[in-house]
Amino acid sequence: MSKGDLSQAIGAALPYLRRYARALTGSQTTGDNYAAATLEAILTDRSAASDASSPKVGLFKVFHGIWVSTGAPVVEENTGALAKAHDRLSKLTTNSREALLLHTIEEFSISELAEIMQIETSEAEQLVVLARQEMADAVSGRVLIIEDEAIIAMDLESIVADLGHRVTGVARTRDAAIDLAKQEVPDLVLADIQLADNSSGIDAVNDILKELGERPVIFITAFPERLLTGERPEPAFLISKPYSEDQVRSAVSQAMFFSSTETLKA
Repeated sequence: MSKGDLSQAIGAALPYLRRYARALTGSQTTGDNYAAATLEAILTDRSAASDASSPKVGLFKVFHGIWVSTGAPVVEENTGALAKAHDRLSKLTTNSREALLLHTIEEFSISELAEIMQIETSEAEQLVVLARQEMADAVSGRVLIIEDEAIIAMDLESIVADLGHRVTGVARTRDAAIDLAKQEVPDLVLADIQLADNSSGIDAVNDILKELGERPVIFITAFPERLLTGERPEPAFLISKPYSEDQVRSAVSQAMFFSSTETLKA
């Protein structure tokens, strides 16, 4: 592959590396810093990405090498709720969370996952199984769903409930979302970008966070690359439409670890 073709392929995959890095760290800033360090490493040694089975696999492989070499840090300051997130995450099997995200959210095959993490395929498969078990049992809390399509809302509600969380309500518009959030404060917000009456899920979330304080948010969108540029404040947790049940389950479990409330069980 020529240098230009490799650069183009890596550029196309970069938004999804940002998504993965943000989900791992729970932070746009920290995640994007890791993505930038990955690009710098590839600029220094192009073969690190070009020798992989695909440029995207190579990109994530380089990232993973940097991630594990720095001790897979989750937060920059171990205080308050972030310290609790770090404590919960430290109890998970090493590399299990990474494996789950790579396989479910980023949709790498088990063989690609093994290549990225430099492990056997049998170990990669086992890590995904362990992650599902460990994260499903680790935390539970209250979830507000902001979604205007009834069938999708019902599906999300079912998935969230099956994970052991309690849905505080389903809102179809920005105003309804704010009202529901005030009635019962959620630990996590799961929001579509485009809502009924042409209101914005992003605006609804911004209003909720302004009113109630910081808490994890998962956005659902058909155009994830638009929210993964790294050029402005963007979400740490993002699911692409159409989504799979595994993707929602993984994202909710990841985000719950970073809840800013005191109501989660550890």
